[in-house]
Amino acid sequence: MHGRSNKNRHTVIPLAYGYYFIPTLMAVISAMVNSIYLAVTHYKNYTDFTYQSFCAISRSINCDTVAQSPWAFFAGLPVAYWGLFGYLLFFYVLLQVRKNKDHHSFLWAFLVLLSSVFAGVAVYLSYISFVKIDSYCILCLFNHLISFVLLGYSLIAYKRFGSHALLSDLLCVKALFLKKSNLLAIGALTLLFVCLWIFMPTYWRYEPLHLDEAIDVKQGMTQEGNPWIGSENAETTIHIYSDYMCFQCGKIHHFLRSMIANEPGKYKLVVHHYPLDHAYNPIVVKNPYHVGSGKMAQLAVFAMIKGKFWKMNDALFEIGRNKTSFSTERIAEKTGFTSGELVWALQQQDLREIVDMDIRRGLKLRITSTPSFVVDGRVYSGRIPEEILK
Repeated sequence: MHGRSNKNRHTVIPLAYGYYFIPTLMAVISAMVNSIYLAVTHYKNYTDFTYQSFCAISRSINCDTVAQSPWAFFAGLPVAYWGLFGYLLFFYVLLQVRKNKDHHSFLWAFLVLLSSVFAGVAVYLSYISFVKIDSYCILCLFNHLISFVLLGYSLIAYKRFGSHALLSDLLCVKALFLKKSNLLAIGALTLLFVCLWIFMPTYWRYEPLHLDEAIDVKQGMTQEGNPWIGSENAETTIHIYSDYMCFQCGKIHHFLRSMIANEPGKYKLVVHHYPLDHAYNPIVVKNPYHVGSGKMAQLAVFAMIKGKFWKMNDALFEIGRNKTSFSTERIAEKTGFTSGELVWALQQQDLREIVDMDIRRGLKLRITSTPSFVVDGRVYSGRIPEEILK
């Protein structure tokens, strides 16, 4: 009698079904909501030049840096959209778990497989953030964590309700999904995603305004030797200090060029080089960062002397935006110069000195980041106040 009492006392009573289903449901809903926010953040990063996400805290903790990187895309679509589609699929199957109580084993087996894919992708994207981008996104890490939470709950639920023959259960899922209602639902979800893939505007691809297309836009050079566009006697003169490997700099250049084309007599944009390259700007940048942007600035000075600054400017921003490595051959293809001319330009100390002069001007203004703007003697970091643009 005493032994039976001890045995009953140590018997583990399984938790009710809701303890597995509800946390999993809450986790996948959180992941979907977060994916929607990441998609919106990605869109604003490429279309709103004043946008800055709340987690753009530093160089290493910066959602915007991750969104602006070439690794934020997969097969022609932002990664956030792929994530949303995956979580929607998981959400639908989870609802079927609730609806089809006789097929718990099959459906939980599929959710284990699906969440395993999520976890694998999370590991890969974390590797990309830390090794390739050298910056990470708090919201992305949240979804990575959720992916492992989904895997954990799916495994526990499968162990509780499944048959423990995972492969057999996965083969049975096929027949369940071929039911008319499930086939229509998953087919509609897939069709929606394919239409998004085909017809969604590629807002992340933009071409700068070519000056030969803007008849009323003038261009020239200041007495200090800096290129400008707009109006020589403009109401507002904007001095921009930028880096060719800075995504935000390229986006704002595109915006300002379009703005000046629309109101050519109102604005004047003066370009200053401020590469955040430790080899050129060691006072601001102590460690390797934007390596090669100093050489790019020096080539822009060379192109300015040759009367081809804006063509070089556009090519360098494109290369910087795509995070491709510095190559005189690639730059030569886009600008019409020979690779030999560009190699020669990088060896000229007088061209380097012109870049250094811009850097010294920026240091006197206490500029520590790009893009930075100077309007009427006042320095603005990251953006220009709306009242000035109005």
